[in-house]
Amino acid sequence: MGRQGLTPEKVVAAAADLADEIGFDRVTVSGLARRLGVRDASLYSHVRNLDDLRSRITLLAATELAELLGQAVAGRAGRDALGAFGAAYRGYALRHPGRYASTNRQLDADRFAAAPGPQRILEITSAMFRSYGLTDPDLTDAVRLVRSTFHGFTGLEAAGGFGHPRDLGASWDRAIDALDHLLRSWPPPRR
Repeated sequence: MGRQGLTPEKVVAAAADLADEIGFDRVTVSGLARRLGVRDASLYSHVRNLDDLRSRITLLAATELAELLGQAVAGRAGRDALGAFGAAYRGYALRHPGRYASTNRQLDADRFAAAPGPQRILEITSAMFRSYGLTDPDLTDAVRLVRSTFHGFTGLEAAGGFGHPRDLGASWDRAIDALDHLLRSWPPPRR
């Protein structure tokens, strides 16, 4: 892709692809410019700086993930929704490791509030957890627990960190079963 035809969307898509290949934290404006066959300065008419580029990757990834999660949980509730949500989450994390890593980056509050992707993920997640009868602060605690479990499992899986020969899919399914059981019997607040 030469200088002609560059748009902010094409620049961000190329940066997201690069993140999947080399890692989100290793993406630089210079590396992206080399990938696109342009000078660094050519990219600054499309992104302000490295932080802006990385934020845009995060927003792209959140939009993609929100679409997958929404499709996965549509018309489902309880264990069925949790399993579908988890499968979409895990699949995205494993197929797009750089994009996924970007979703663990905190955006500034204004950018987050104005972004449809992250907002849609919150809506989908909250609706799924409400099917368990959870409201805040339990809802927030449950979301954090499930996200931590999904993140930890997929991170270890991607890194080859599970050395035992047991099928990973079977372990994943048992983790979903355990989370479903926990969510259905969420403990009362501590006094």
